[in-house]
Amino acid sequence: MSEKVTPYKDSELGKKEQVAKMFNNISENYDGLNRMISFGIDVKWRKKVVNIIKATKPTSVLDIATGTGDLAINIAKNTSATKIIGLDISEGMLNVGEDKIAKENLSDRIEMLLGDSEDMPFEDNSFDAITVAFGVRNFETLENGLTEILRVLKPNGTFVILETSVPEKTPYKQGYRFHTNVIMPIMGKLFSKEGSAYTYLSESASKFPYGEKLNNILRKIGFTNVENKPQTFGVATIYKATK
Repeated sequence: MSEKVTPYKDSELGKKEQVAKMFNNISENYDGLNRMISFGIDVKWRKKVVNIIKATKPTSVLDIATGTGDLAINIAKNTSATKIIGLDISEGMLNVGEDKIAKENLSDRIEMLLGDSEDMPFEDNSFDAITVAFGVRNFETLENGLTEILRVLKPNGTFVILETSVPEKTPYKQGYRFHTNVIMPIMGKLFSKEGSAYTYLSESASKFPYGEKLNNILRKIGFTNVENKPQTFGVATIYKATK
């Protein structure tokens, strides 16, 4: 079980509701600030996820915690998938994403849907591939969300996670801690009305099970062929698994 970290320490709302509220509040500034905080490296990581999905030649793809739709848009542009659904609990993020999709003339291939990743409105075995970029650590209960993903993924389907992780080697480990514990919250406060959001994002990243710990959770849920590949000295990791 992963340690539960929430955006608002004194709130009586559950984690799910707090996360939705937080992303609604930062949705207008999220893309620009995210590029700034990651120095744009997250774009490279997403391309690697898309290449993994592209190799499986999917017809239907579900992008969970889609946010403003960056990954869904990249999947639409670089694969032959005809049905792409972006699911998120934040209406604000989805609204921004829908505008981006319309500008790219991809509204006929990408559907943005408000919904809960732990209780999805899809039938069993619905998707050839499922992706989650920087979203699994926001699940209320990690195991419940992963179980739902396994349910709606088709047999032999591919599941790919892109998530933050913690470098284990010096000096990258120390540099990562300074960036996430000091730089991220400061930038969040300077450029967003929701500074606590970026404190949460850095804290949740440090507490989330990564590497072999997450591999083992995926195996426990029922995924097979589980593997992970650390990115950029270990500040992020791509996980691939099969149903």
